Amino acid sequence: MKINRRTFLSTLSSATLVGVVHPVLAAAPRPKRIAIITTVWTYLSHAQHMGDRFLVGYPRHGRWKKPPLEVVSVYVDQKPAGDLSRQRAADHGFNIYPTIAETLRCGGSKLAVDAVVIIGEHGEYPKNNKGQVLYPRYEFFREAIRVFEQDGRAVPIFNDKHLSYSWEKARQMVADSKRLKFPFLAGSSLPVTWRLPPVEIPYGAKLNEALMVGVGGSDPMDYHALEAMQCMVERRRGGESGIRSVQLIEGDAVWKAGEEGRWSRRLLEAALSRSDSLQGDSELDSRPQDLAHNGQLPKLVKNPAAYFIERNDGLRTTLLMLNGALQDYCFAAQLANGGIVSTQFFLPPTPNVTYSACLVDQIVEMILIGRAPYPVERTQIASSMLDRCLDSKVEGHRRIETPELSIRYRAPRESRFGG
Repeated sequence: MKINRRTFLSTLSSATLVGVVHPVLAAAPRPKRIAIITTVWTYLSHAQHMGDRFLVGYPRHGRWKKPPLEVVSVYVDQKPAGDLSRQRAADHGFNIYPTIAETLRCGGSKLAVDAVVIIGEHGEYPKNNKGQVLYPRYEFFREAIRVFEQDGRAVPIFNDKHLSYSWEKARQMVADSKRLKFPFLAGSSLPVTWRLPPVEIPYGAKLNEALMVGVGGSDPMDYHALEAMQCMVERRRGGESGIRSVQLIEGDAVWKAGEEGRWSRRLLEAALSRSDSLQGDSELDSRPQDLAHNGQLPKLVKNPAAYFIERNDGLRTTLLMLNGALQDYCFAAQLANGGIVSTQFFLPPTPNVTYSACLVDQIVEMILIGRAPYPVERTQIASSMLDRCLDSKVEGHRRIETPELSIRYRAPRESRFGG
């Protein structure tokens, strides 16, 4: 319908006479209101990566995307030097509240937001004997649940990275979401970032074995690697069947395990062939090298670690943390037909950290349509198997049976990685 001045005035007059608003004049839907609950909001913290994208938008599929969302309230647990939350509040007009309950109610008496984003990463928190930082994600979540129960209404929640350092707490969080029937999404950017090459495990394929190579410290970076591996193997025939046992070994035992066939050197070759950051001779003079077979890995990697995860359906999956050999995250799996699928989970550099846009876009979709784009059980199982692997580490690297991790689910057929 073409609108000129005469048509506009006529429409306005008619609408006024009958007491209704013509569709041409109808107001746009009210933006969804978001509360952000975070540990800290500082430069390059997860709250800055994600919170800023909710405030100003982000690039996606070759366009700038500004979803119909509005950050209206924020809780920040710690405000160290370099805190950005107060300046963001001044710039964008949201309020910072002293408690989570006040944040969700926007200072009133009832839940006053349409979604909650929990970002429990970074900040000064104690560690336990397993080296896990005791980020209060579970405690933040429980405060939100308490408001939902008191006010008789629940809204979608996103939880950044692990559900919790504890598998028991992770299980309780998923149970609470199902009991109160609200959409619940969690996890990190690796499952949804770009892949080089852009490949996927064929949906319903039978897998013989899978291997992931990662770098960084425990427990923040091994979690990323485990979740990236999980988003690939969950697509196998029958879906995810749960974890039968775990074991974490370190040092020379990792190389011996490879010689004994506990992990596949062929899959290591396939994974490392996708890396853009091989170290050693490649770093010195750009020399091509086959780190899977040339004997250099023990020289480059001073403290290797292998996480052996056996699934209830018999699938063997292994994470090798190889600090010193590379600087990215790569995956390989062998299909039952003999074919191998391998890829790198691509993480663009700072300061823009554009892979966060891939994750924020999944959160936005959940908030707008009221359904999580992939199961929260993916994050639950990744969180839980890391916790139990670290139990293996502190208990003398022993193999641990894990009947409590019989977490079963089916991944959606649609792939969600960046594009």
